[in-house]
Amino acid sequence: MDHHSTIKAMLTPIPLPRAPEAAATLLSDTLAGLAEGGPVPREAAVGAFRRHLARIQSYVQHAFEHEQITGLQAARLLAALVDGVIGALFEHTTTNSDLEPVENLSIAATGGYGRGVLAPFSDIDLLFLTAEDPTPETLRVVEYMLYFLWDLGLKVGHATRSISDCLTEGAKDTTIRTALLDARFLAGNEVLFGDFHRRFRAACKEAGAAEYIAAKQAERSVRHRRYGDSPFVVEPNVKEGRGGLRDLQTLYWIARYVFDTQTMGELADLGGILTQQEARHGRRAWEFLWTVRFHLHYVAGRAEERLTFDLQPVIGARMGYTRHGRQDGVERFMRHYFLTAREIARLTRILEPAILRSALGPPAIEAETDAALLSAGFVLAEGKLLPISGRDFDAEPIQMLRILQIARDRGLELHPLAIRSFIQNERRAVALRGDPKAAAIFMDLLCGKEPDRHRPGSPHPDGARWLGILNETGFFGRYLPDWARIVGQMQFDTYHIFTVDEHTIEAVRVLNKLERGELAEIAPIASELIDHVQSRRALYLAMLLHDIAKGRGGDHSEIGAEVALEVGPALGLTDEETETVSWLVLHHLLLSGTAFKRDIDDPKTILDLADTIQSPERLRLLLILTVADMRAVSSKVWNGWKATLLRELYSRVAEVLAGGLATAERDVRVARAKQAVASLLSDWTDQEIESYTSLGYAGYWLSFDPETHARHARLIRDSEHRQSPLTVDTQPLPARAVTEVTVYCADHAGLFSQISGAIAVAGASIVDARIHTMNNGMALDTFWIQDTSGGTFDSPHRLARLSVLIEQALSGRLKLATEIGRVSKVLLGRRMQAIHVPPRVVIDNHASNTHTVLEVNGRDRPGLLHDVTAAISEQGLQIASAHVTTYGVRAVDVFYVKDIFGLKIENERKLGQIKEALLQALASAEDPASPVVLPAVRTLRKAATG
Repeated sequence: MDHHSTIKAMLTPIPLPRAPEAAATLLSDTLAGLAEGGPVPREAAVGAFRRHLARIQSYVQHAFEHEQITGLQAARLLAALVDGVIGALFEHTTTNSDLEPVENLSIAATGGYGRGVLAPFSDIDLLFLTAEDPTPETLRVVEYMLYFLWDLGLKVGHATRSISDCLTEGAKDTTIRTALLDARFLAGNEVLFGDFHRRFRAACKEAGAAEYIAAKQAERSVRHRRYGDSPFVVEPNVKEGRGGLRDLQTLYWIARYVFDTQTMGELADLGGILTQQEARHGRRAWEFLWTVRFHLHYVAGRAEERLTFDLQPVIGARMGYTRHGRQDGVERFMRHYFLTAREIARLTRILEPAILRSALGPPAIEAETDAALLSAGFVLAEGKLLPISGRDFDAEPIQMLRILQIARDRGLELHPLAIRSFIQNERRAVALRGDPKAAAIFMDLLCGKEPDRHRPGSPHPDGARWLGILNETGFFGRYLPDWARIVGQMQFDTYHIFTVDEHTIEAVRVLNKLERGELAEIAPIASELIDHVQSRRALYLAMLLHDIAKGRGGDHSEIGAEVALEVGPALGLTDEETETVSWLVLHHLLLSGTAFKRDIDDPKTILDLADTIQSPERLRLLLILTVADMRAVSSKVWNGWKATLLRELYSRVAEVLAGGLATAERDVRVARAKQAVASLLSDWTDQEIESYTSLGYAGYWLSFDPETHARHARLIRDSEHRQSPLTVDTQPLPARAVTEVTVYCADHAGLFSQISGAIAVAGASIVDARIHTMNNGMALDTFWIQDTSGGTFDSPHRLARLSVLIEQALSGRLKLATEIGRVSKVLLGRRMQAIHVPPRVVIDNHASNTHTVLEVNGRDRPGLLHDVTAAISEQGLQIASAHVTTYGVRAVDVFYVKDIFGLKIENERKLGQIKEALLQALASAEDPASPVVLPAVRTLRKAATG
């Protein structure tokens, strides 16, 4: 058979069950054709094997990508085809080389390959098994085969052990024992492998299952902590993450250790442990994850196991997920993934305790179970709560809530069999809708007991713990239908690290921590205020419902507020509490949106906010809700700078609501600011103080505290004394997680753009800025910057370089566009480019009485502020203040501007020109993701076609 005929035969569709045998025959025929009556030269043999390997990999990929087979079928087919390669190599090694045949050698597959499944770029794990210590001849055969496989470009994990070594090492190391558990005969002495298998199984039985199961559970816990304890992390690891393939494999290992099952499919046949529906869900999850994994490997061209943002839309599209209604295809795909991961977590909760019971016997019911517990319908088994026979969850659905309440009140854990019963009876939660008793218990679980921090032993609220159980078992989605709509729902951005349901539970967990005083240093105001709120139940329910309407289209705050009006009464809240919940859901983004996007030194900002909030109690609730919501998004989202802005905003609104000094009385506040700084400049003459206090306009005096004013005064006096054209002062503020950069120089058009460009080149990001032109024609611009990780930009050499870069930018010696381009190439990766951020410009002439407010939304990147502010300057506008916020890869920059005459911009034509200029500046930020390259796939196809 010539070369092209071989390829054609390999690529011609053949019945899948016969494909491995057909492939092995093709390889044997090719090697026989090369022999010509003598040994096949090694180089020729390597070439033949390499071509054959490329053909079988291309064959599997073609069948998979043309939807002739699923991912699991492809994994099994690829493993079977590689079996033929290993078998042919062993035959070639022992018959067509200079090595002598060996009788006491058996080659076995281990790891995933041992289970009969193989991903495109996975390692091939082999065990070279001998009866006794390997002879020199045996070691030469093993060495020849390994070098041959490496020359083929394969990643091979290997071990050479005698049967005794296997038993000894397996007894000492659980990882080795698991690898041996997966061992599957490939080639060589089959009787020897059979002897090993019998002795190994006997050793496992003698050791007992308890120690092995405990070790695998501990190993799983460590893995979950490393890859995310939640199945709902938005960039999940398909193999190692919670609810991934490894969790299913752990179930398989435990079942195989106890029952000697041979395939994953046999998990459905373990003596009726699983219902037919549960077994079907397990098989479906196994198939789905293997299909995702195959797509991952082929798209990435390597053994990639993480579903990153750049890969999610590609794989979703390959699997046929398209836009449906309001959901993008990638969001539909990821929701399916998360629901599958949850199904695996649930399957673990069901199957694992049942296997334990089979291996270790039924749980011992403890005789000391007290009468009150028995009367409530529960017993203690192994120190954990379990419903008694006759009062199980199917017969009394409300017991699912009561068992959690008792577990909380008595400090007990739920027995695994109770969790299993929870999952199997989740549908019975529907019967509890509208039941006042069930509603009262649910609200009690959500809110917990109000703690007394000053009384030792006071109960600690831990509603998030019980919500997590209710959510994972499926009860919550059945009990509250609106909740079911957000389970597993992701937002395709880099800001949120959890799905909507998991984020909400995390937000309740933050509330719990605030009440326990655990965040007093991180969020002192919220920690103090939470002890004084009167509407505690409303606060917790608002936290639970604040994102309940995400994914429905429209404003999720408005829709969520309507949902709250229905849910509140159903859960037993009063009309007043329900109205408060609805208001909080409607306005849950109000404080953060104002603090990070508006000038809180503008009196109208504070007066408008106070007019909306109206009540000190609502202000307290809103601040606590805002802090918990932000902390729950990600620990990186919350920092000292944002805490400072929220604290200042809260204090100013609280002052107005308390009937204190009105924000409109600017002259009084300015006079007080000047008096405060004068008291700090005690070593100055009256003339020097008068000279400084006459420089700034009202906006300047209302923008800083007295200590900062005093620092500015000294900076200005020193600059004038030295007749310096430029002064740059840097002040790290670790408590706020920012560095304050003050620039004092002659004012000119484009100054803000040049300074922000220099800051970008220095590798810092601007989080806020204040621009003040003094009445002497000098500019006093203040920037608050952070490093790329969101911390204080405080390294001495970097601060020194920053000062030099600012001087070079202002003198024109720094080519900003070129330098920013270099920084962008380093910082912008394909993973971030996958997130589409549509550019948007909003112009608001109502937010301020004195300025036009420009809100610019676009993809964040180095130099974005430079480009945007350059466009603003080119339009002849003066920037009074800038407020910079990032949400993952999305930047929201807000500028307070006036025209050259110091007035708001009212002309519609001019406003249109401004908007168009800003959109053009944003357009350069939309650097489209480069096409995904499949180098490995191209190589395989090239080899397959000669």
